[in-house]
Amino acid sequence: MTIRVLLVDDQTLLRSAFRVLVDSEPDMEVVGEAADGARAVELARETKADVVLMDIRMPGTDGLAATRMISADPLLADVHVVMLTTFEVDEYVVQSLRAGASGFLGKGAEPEELLSAIRIAAAGDALLSPVATKGLIASFLAQGGSSGEGPGSAEYSARLTALTVREREVLVLVAGGHSNDEIAERLVVSPLTVKTHVNRAMAKLGARDRAQLVVTAYESGLVRPRVE
Repeated sequence: MTIRVLLVDDQTLLRSAFRVLVDSEPDMEVVGEAADGARAVELARETKADVVLMDIRMPGTDGLAATRMISADPLLADVHVVMLTTFEVDEYVVQSLRAGASGFLGKGAEPEELLSAIRIAAAGDALLSPVATKGLIASFLAQGGSSGEGPGSAEYSARLTALTVREREVLVLVAGGHSNDEIAERLVVSPLTVKTHVNRAMAKLGARDRAQLVVTAYESGLVRPRVE
């Protein structure tokens, strides 16, 4: 299956470079380009893109607002947003995950990293390594982003009641940065069983991917941030 990619960045030269790279892959194709978030949302609907490479900072409607709109649209439930940023622990990165992005990638990433990120996001898996994703979220939340007591935490906590004991246990381990294989070893079950629990937790919590599970775990207070 060909992965349909939408490029969103206000820099024409950067979009052109991404297009050449993506179109060179036999399993990918660029289906559209946009220079602002509003147009990105329109094209996401028109092109039925699988993955959107979205710059965070753009004039007009920025990437964060566009990601919220894509995530809120039921018709775009299968669209995965990859935020392009400077790979720093900052408010925008974590807000993008809360808004529904599948993860983030530094603009200085190597070509193979970008292509791998597109494939991973399209599959609904964690965009970066679970440890990296967890670490960035935990660091920001520990600095005051949330402590499980924010305005959205009650909603997240209520969702957790739908999970079984085992699904909660798996969620904690996912938020702890563990892969399916590592979780399987800890719980003495098969990786396939873990994947089933993860998928069920995602469905019950309305999460698009593992990155969203991590956000939910922290926002609900199920897992407390800890900075080494």
